[in-house]
Amino acid sequence: MQYQERFSETHESEMYDAASREVKAAKVIAILEDALGDLRTLRLLDLGSSNGLMTRFYGQRFKSVLGIDFDQPGIEYAIANNKSPNIEYRVGDAMATGLPNDSVDVVTCTHVYEHVPDAMRMMDEIYRVLRTGGACLFIAGNRLTLMEADNHLPLLSLLPRPVAHRYMRLMRKGERYYERTRTLWGLRRLAARFELHDYTARVVEDPVRFRATDVVAPGTFKQKTALYALKTAYWLAPTYIWLLRKRRQEEPGPTVAPTTNSSDGPGA
Repeated sequence: MQYQERFSETHESEMYDAASREVKAAKVIAILEDALGDLRTLRLLDLGSSNGLMTRFYGQRFKSVLGIDFDQPGIEYAIANNKSPNIEYRVGDAMATGLPNDSVDVVTCTHVYEHVPDAMRMMDEIYRVLRTGGACLFIAGNRLTLMEADNHLPLLSLLPRPVAHRYMRLMRKGERYYERTRTLWGLRRLAARFELHDYTARVVEDPVRFRATDVVAPGTFKQKTALYALKTAYWLAPTYIWLLRKRRQEEPGPTVAPTTNSSDGPGA
């Protein structure tokens, strides 16, 4: 697998929708403030920052922010339009950021893992650059979904890779299907080194607190249905919201079989 070039250009209508990007950024901040408290003394690494529309919002809360993305046009736009004295942008690789060990307090990795050639390498890199006790907000889409999130084609993520490529070309969405989403079990393997705090149901339970009323309004049938679905079929949730803490060395994580493939195998 390779990186998809110029993602901000191929998905321009979504990536440059400033209003929706700010709404998403507000959700991220609400979760991080709930988990970590005051963010003003903390250093943030925003992986997959692209054009900086969300990164700029983060800069209003954090002491310093570094946005890294493989998408060069997006980073160029961010530097030209979304700069701030406490924000820096770099074209870079989420699997090898070049940052020192234990150098950041927080990492945001929201809907990024499926775009990286080796998601496990990216998670190892996040673990390496986080200080002990630091946190990564990991928001991840589920492979088991009827509507694929990035290209908006039904059943796309469920298809074998060669068929998915042909489907993309047939629907004039591109030459190949780059994204490699995982199931709940595959995502848990990615997060196995970390201490996991699950915010998925908490956000649905209190959408006002977590700035998610655009997705689910409190007291509605939709909210009750979503909570029931999370309780009875969590493995089918379209998105998982996890706060991942870097463990102290004396706190070993669960034993998980190693994986060398960035995609899920059968039944994963």
